[in-house]
Amino acid sequence: MWLAGTSGVDDVRAEAASTAVLDEAGEPRAKIIVTFLVALGATAFSPLLHVASPMLAIVVETMIAVAIAIVMPAQGPVIAIFLMMFQNVFVSLFSPLVTEPSELEFLKGYNFLICAVMWLVALARAAVSRRSPALNRMLLASTAVLAVMGVYFVIGLSREPKAAAIYLRNIALPFLLFQLALLAAANYRLRVTPYVVVIAVLVLLCGVVEFAFRDAWFDLTNGHAYWRLQEIKATNTGVWEREMRTTGKVIVGIMDVFVVDFFNTSLLKDLGLGQMLRLYGPNISPVSFAYGVGFFALFLLAVGRGVLGGLALVLMMLCGVKGAAIMVLFVGAAWIGTVLIGPVLVLLGAVVVLAVYAAFVIYTGLQLGDYHVIGLMGGWNGFLHAPLGRGLGLGGNLTEGFAGIDWQAAQQAGAVDGAAESSVGVLLYQMGVAALVPLGFYATVAWWCWRLYARSGILLLGMASFGVLIVLTNGLFQEEALFAPPAMGFMMLLAGLLLGSQIRQGQLAHRLS
Repeated sequence: MWLAGTSGVDDVRAEAASTAVLDEAGEPRAKIIVTFLVALGATAFSPLLHVASPMLAIVVETMIAVAIAIVMPAQGPVIAIFLMMFQNVFVSLFSPLVTEPSELEFLKGYNFLICAVMWLVALARAAVSRRSPALNRMLLASTAVLAVMGVYFVIGLSREPKAAAIYLRNIALPFLLFQLALLAAANYRLRVTPYVVVIAVLVLLCGVVEFAFRDAWFDLTNGHAYWRLQEIKATNTGVWEREMRTTGKVIVGIMDVFVVDFFNTSLLKDLGLGQMLRLYGPNISPVSFAYGVGFFALFLLAVGRGVLGGLALVLMMLCGVKGAAIMVLFVGAAWIGTVLIGPVLVLLGAVVVLAVYAAFVIYTGLQLGDYHVIGLMGGWNGFLHAPLGRGLGLGGNLTEGFAGIDWQAAQQAGAVDGAAESSVGVLLYQMGVAALVPLGFYATVAWWCWRLYARSGILLLGMASFGVLIVLTNGLFQEEALFAPPAMGFMMLLAGLLLGSQIRQGQLAHRLS
């Protein structure tokens, strides 16, 4: 039976189509309030304490994460979502006290620290407890992926320690969130929909305020001080110079950063779609914000919150990010197609569509000299020259060599010298053939969720399955697709919640058989 609007996270029970955040069967209000107070404290304390003493901030945030993992382990995944969406806005609030751009980047890493500690505690507790065979298999498989990443991290650490650490964080985080959510849902009865709805409302409010009152939003969040530091970083690393050389756009002031062609492409100008002032949200990143809002839009629509879901879709469009819009369209089409022609034909059709989509973007990108595509080709060429890889941190947008890329020469050659602007290209360049391990696991998780979706029709399972597939494909053309937490990170967290819920009910082995 197909259950439209049913949440597998909430024990595969259909929720009432109510606009209220909570109903009588929901989580106690006090529990939700306490959870968000803890999440708010964990997010806000890090920049405040860091100004006083970085070591103090690390110790206190670690203790907070341990306390969350022990006292309220079931709420760990929703606290992680809150952290990933709101950490940067608190960094911006305290940015007038920061003097160096490098310190700003350090502040942004506290959300990863908290999530990593919560994951470590959850994994340690799981290691000394009894687990079901299905949970064991998923934990062992995902831990093996992390182990492979660890090997390449050690290799890269000796040559580019800072970049290696950054890329370990970016590449490993979706797997940490998957395991954190999997263990929480497998061991505790979760009702996460009320929490996600509250987070979505807060995120949407931030987006609406930024859109309608941008100057007030800057004043409220100390945005001018934050962007002053970003301007120094962009100038020193050559990012704005690269922007000028590749697009012809000259950035003079802060507001120039926000102005882009509609969906950041000149191909739509013939349709009368000119420039737009894109949203950055509390993430202070249009791509991360767009993927986050797109995730919330799909989630809200799946659980019957149509008005909020529609507002989220509007804000996502105002971010001007093609990958996030394609993600929402793809998942929505899969939902509709499943009702019309069944899950098997939809899956086969989805694979064909993704293959055609990837081939089309690569072909047109090479013709136009699109730097995402030539970045992917650089990663592919690097893979062919070193099929065993080079180590994490060697190649990519976040390395020092990125600023030195000659983009005009790369456009003429059809590839960059190295890897950039493509998470799949960066993985191939850094990990070689071992990149197939994390990429293959993403596809496996999508398959697990699809098998459950095909039997139950639960929309969130379809969202997780097709969401992982489209974000994985977007990873060919975006470095943020696999590395920005609200993109693949949120999809893997959702998949972990859904699969863990099925494990706890003892239904997973039966449903996947």
